[in-house]
Amino acid sequence: MGVISYFTGYRGATGFGSGATAEKVAKGISLESKVVIVTGATSGIGFETARVLAKHGAHVVIPARKLQNAEAAKSKIQREFPNARVTVLELDLSSLKSVRKFVDDFKALNLPLHILINNAGMTANNFQLSPDGLELDFATNHMGPFLLTELLLDKMIQTASQTGVQGRIVMVASEGHRYVPKGGIEFDKLNDKNSFQWITSYGRSKLANILHTRELASRLKEKGANVTVNSLHPGTIKTKLGRDFNQTSAKLLLFLASPLCKSIPQGAATTMLLAVHPCMEGVSGKYYLDCNEADCTPHAKDMKLAAELWTFSEEFIKSHP
Repeated sequence: MGVISYFTGYRGATGFGSGATAEKVAKGISLESKVVIVTGATSGIGFETARVLAKHGAHVVIPARKLQNAEAAKSKIQREFPNARVTVLELDLSSLKSVRKFVDDFKALNLPLHILINNAGMTANNFQLSPDGLELDFATNHMGPFLLTELLLDKMIQTASQTGVQGRIVMVASEGHRYVPKGGIEFDKLNDKNSFQWITSYGRSKLANILHTRELASRLKEKGANVTVNSLHPGTIKTKLGRDFNQTSAKLLLFLASPLCKSIPQGAATTMLLAVHPCMEGVSGKYYLDCNEADCTPHAKDMKLAAELWTFSEEFIKSHP
């Protein structure tokens, strides 16, 4: 999908293009039996994703660092759809302890799990460390979702086996994965304050999302699990992602990108496609843009780097029990 396709809204192989919205993608699809977790669903494309899922009957679980924000999102959805099933739980993706507690809280609900949407993300304006001592972008955008997915995977595999309905994991990545250091992810420099740049810090965390997707897809296939995983770029959207920016370069980049910005309903379309549309049945390990499969960088196709990332992530998590 090129620039002309983007501006014309050209519909690709899926039947959808850049002009599609989450509502259009989900049209006619019943989700009455589905339980879905959507991280980052208190605002922006995450909220729109949760809203449309709830509209179509899904039981939506909204995790949030601030429970009052999750409750506000729940109330907003239920004002529009009084019968909507929405559950809120506490989760701070930058903290491995919080991720583990969220999974315990979710499992205590005794619900199945059909779809996991790792949508939450952040862009750190300055170098910061997570509660576990990892650079904050990488901790929040990759390490938290990595652990969350690992701890919920057995539940998803079990649900798919019992229901015969394929489970789906969706990773919201970014075209920002193109802006990384020469080595892609230099694991020994993740916590190097002196080399920190906001754009490459964000970029490597989004590259990690795509590599995580590819490696996980391979492992799920080896297991024979009836669960797929795909990643996507939602488009350039004016959301709260860059709310902490005060660097001139960041503000300028966002200003220049304004003419290319999608609306929030359009930004949620590709997520919705990967999560619920029948055309994605059996598709796994792919990267999508404007509701269609897209190309990504050589780093994002490097399975050796993907394996290294997996090993690094597992070792980091084991060192923070």
